[in-house]
Amino acid sequence: MSHRDHVRRPTLEGNVAVRDGRRFSFAEYGSHTGPAIVWMHGTPGARRQIPVEARAYAEERGLRIIGIDRPGIGSSTPHLYPDVLDWTGDLALLLDALGIDEVRVIGLSGGGPYALAAGAGLPDRVLGVGVLGGVAPTRGVDAVDGGPIQLAVRLAPLLSAARVPLGVALTTAIRTVKPLAGAGLDLYARVQPPGDKNLLSRPEFKAMFLDDLLNGSRFQTSAPVADLVLFTRDWGFELADVAVPVRWWHGDADHIVPFRHGRHVVDRLPDATMTTIDGESHLGGLGIAAAVLDELMSLDAV
Repeated sequence: MSHRDHVRRPTLEGNVAVRDGRRFSFAEYGSHTGPAIVWMHGTPGARRQIPVEARAYAEERGLRIIGIDRPGIGSSTPHLYPDVLDWTGDLALLLDALGIDEVRVIGLSGGGPYALAAGAGLPDRVLGVGVLGGVAPTRGVDAVDGGPIQLAVRLAPLLSAARVPLGVALTTAIRTVKPLAGAGLDLYARVQPPGDKNLLSRPEFKAMFLDDLLNGSRFQTSAPVADLVLFTRDWGFELADVAVPVRWWHGDADHIVPFRHGRHVVDRLPDATMTTIDGESHLGGLGIAAAVLDELMSLDAV
């Protein structure tokens, strides 16, 4: 059985115009008229990095889940924002183009800062934010140290200078390894902690990641480098500015974003709760998609 047999295809894919003549590419799952949820992929990732369980949930419950390619991935125009908050200007235009007034936003890992920015920058439109093992600030009053992200902090000047050449190199690499994508994912899984290894061994998750790699990351891929550059800058807002409800899930064995980083962020947010995913590592949040969506959908009743 091919990986395509495991995954629901998007009900709609396309591009919308955003600022400065740029475009955003997106993939939509579920009901075109249902309550909207924007799902921000990790670093690296693309618009289809949405769990199979979440795709099925959207269809069964009449929800509208929208995955967005950040600038420089898929067919979204390459661009480096001055800070993470600035991306919300493009998000507002995408919501307008899709006829969405109110939205909930979920961010996985590197998508976490973007989800929090949406809560800070668009409080009148964002009903709630969900974060799965999100990256914490490295600058300003909310900064936390330690963890692998500190390597990016030390390399920030080099990353900024080499962003475009590195993007070209990544694009070439992805095109080269696509025929071996399945074997490459298996190799990656073998060296991960037990939680991520178990998740990546499940056919539906392997299928989702391959679907995202083969159909999402097909053009310029400077986005992962741009993410790292932005994460090492001031985000353009403080955690105290995120007044909307935030629900945070974090594996207590996370080897990429330390659990204490999640605890630190949640403690500094005005309205946030944290759920520990016992025994899980960095990708653990992807395995509880239904619970995450249940929680976020209940926020409008608060």
